[in-house]
Amino acid sequence: MHSGVTGTVTRRAFLGVAAACGSLCAAGTAASRVGVFRSDVTPEPGEPLIWTTPAMQFDGSLWAKGVILDSAGGRYVLCAVDWCAICDATHALFRSTIAAAAGVSADRVLVQTVHQHTAPYADGSAYALLAQLPKPPLRMSDGFLQRAMARLSHAVHDAAAHMRPFDQIGCGEARVERVASARRITLPDGKLVIRYSTSGSDPAMAALPEGDIDPLIKTIAFAAHGKTLVRLYYYATHPQTFCCDGHVTGDFVSDAREGLERSEGVPQIYFTGCAGNVTVGKYNTGPASRAGLTERLQQGMRAAAAATRFEPASAITARTAKIELPPPASLPAKSVADLGRILAGRPGAGDEAYRWALRLAFANRKEPLVATSLKVGGIRILHLPGEPMLEFQKYAQSLRQKGFVAVAGYTDVGPGYLCTDRAWTEGGYEPSASNSGPGTEMAVKKAIQELLRD
Repeated sequence: MHSGVTGTVTRRAFLGVAAACGSLCAAGTAASRVGVFRSDVTPEPGEPLIWTTPAMQFDGSLWAKGVILDSAGGRYVLCAVDWCAICDATHALFRSTIAAAAGVSADRVLVQTVHQHTAPYADGSAYALLAQLPKPPLRMSDGFLQRAMARLSHAVHDAAAHMRPFDQIGCGEARVERVASARRITLPDGKLVIRYSTSGSDPAMAALPEGDIDPLIKTIAFAAHGKTLVRLYYYATHPQTFCCDGHVTGDFVSDAREGLERSEGVPQIYFTGCAGNVTVGKYNTGPASRAGLTERLQQGMRAAAAATRFEPASAITARTAKIELPPPASLPAKSVADLGRILAGRPGAGDEAYRWALRLAFANRKEPLVATSLKVGGIRILHLPGEPMLEFQKYAQSLRQKGFVAVAGYTDVGPGYLCTDRAWTEGGYEPSASNSGPGTEMAVKKAIQELLRD
């Protein structure tokens, strides 16, 4: 389950890059360095996926993949995890584990989830609340999480010990055809229609327009003496062809990413952008659509890589901004006792219990949410918490129309969906699954402005 052809080929690719750069490492002449890591985070049999469905069938491994970046501006770690969500206490655990292994403070570690729906949705703060119930639903075990963190710590520590100089950074973008589509469609009569990730099997849903998406996939590459060492990709869509049946897979985005890594021999890391209201619902009829979505996404990745233009590496600088979100309009469960009363006498309500615990955990949270930007020359990378709607990605890019702005959502997903004011007025799915309330748009845009103000 945790090994096989993918892992073997990937290790060879990493070693090949290391060998190519060996003389540079020995010389130690470059001011900027990069370390690349991957660690197996595949859940063990019986561990929960989204929400409390146990893992039963395995189709390859799930990975935590990332880079350690050293420059005159300091050291930063970017990590993308093949889980649906990492929230609150569990997100803090990932960051602190990576920070200790990389030799940095936790505020310089940026952990995103790729957001596959065939993977864990982990919130240690919500688990602690559920543990107080007489009959709590399935929760991720401490034993599995400790083993996963031990592997991750080892991978990051090894990457930090084998940093490789880079002297160039590049960026590129390209269109992705027939993958993303809007989840929220307004019909000519003004009616709002919600097109979910698997709605393509309904001819009427598939016939609706593609809607508002960001058609571009962006890539950032680090290179030494003209040789690419690692590529990062940013694209906004739900990476979901199916979910919730106990089947474990990285879905089509992992297929595209790992296939490209095998063919290129260059590590590939994929970040999901502001995809809160973007899915593959127009083009997806279920698992049978996976191969086509994989191929079309990978074509976009290859085209973005081919379009990459490099410039000399410069110092990496960072900026952070706190986000204070307004509370939800109502919170029926304001305590564990309330949670217990709501669920009393309702067998099989494990998923619902967890979702309410997620809301209560975020409502009880004391630590502020943080958004972060990294700047390298004319390149900006934004890391936003929660599950942001696409409008926030487009807003960030509108503030730097002459620059290159890549946006990753899904850092700490404790707040759930980050919705626009219009979405709160219209209603629909996203506001119903948000742990914040109206006014979120202003709070998030204020943070984006702060991150991009220079």
